[in-house]
Amino acid sequence: MKRILFAAIAASALALAGCETATPYQPLGARGEKASGGYFDHQIEGNRWQVGFKGNELTNRQTVERYLLYRAAELTTGQGFDWFEAVSRHTDKKTDTYADPDPFYAGWGGYWGPSWGLYRRGYGWRGGGFGGYGGFGPWGGAGWGPGAFDYSQVDQYQATAEIIMGHGQKPDDRQAFDARSVLQHLSGAVQPPK
Repeated sequence: MKRILFAAIAASALALAGCETATPYQPLGARGEKASGGYFDHQIEGNRWQVGFKGNELTNRQTVERYLLYRAAELTTGQGFDWFEAVSRHTDKKTDTYADPDPFYAGWGGYWGPSWGLYRRGYGWRGGGFGGYGGFGPWGGAGWGPGAFDYSQVDQYQATAEIIMGHGQKPDDRQAFDARSVLQHLSGAVQPPK
């Protein structure tokens, strides 16, 4: 029994080790990389592309948007163009809530141990309590009984843009960027895989 428990703990530790770093600047689905996420793109027309960057749970929104901009500039120069314009751009946020049971009381079937509720604006106290019933107090959201011990929320960001590339002087537009200038200014803030 102890060997099985040790093996489960070791497997969990290895799984978590792969998620301990923020997404570096890498292609999405890169083989052998420890962190998930990365950039992706595909061509729509000769000078029109869709570009994106997906970060993992440890990559903040600012980094995801910076890597998107860097990838657009890198792609633009790689295709032989001088500037790009963001025709559309948006960032999506995905939030997951996780509940971790208390390992001390798990051996008792989870029915006798502390149980904490989660308060959310507009919903009140939820979860936990004796018999899993909501509420607050010894029979509700916080008290004794089955339920989760710790709740945590994890955010994940993905930014995408549709860009048009061009030659020569960039247009006088807020959404237009000189690709070489972007690469020069952001290169110090881009973290490649280790």
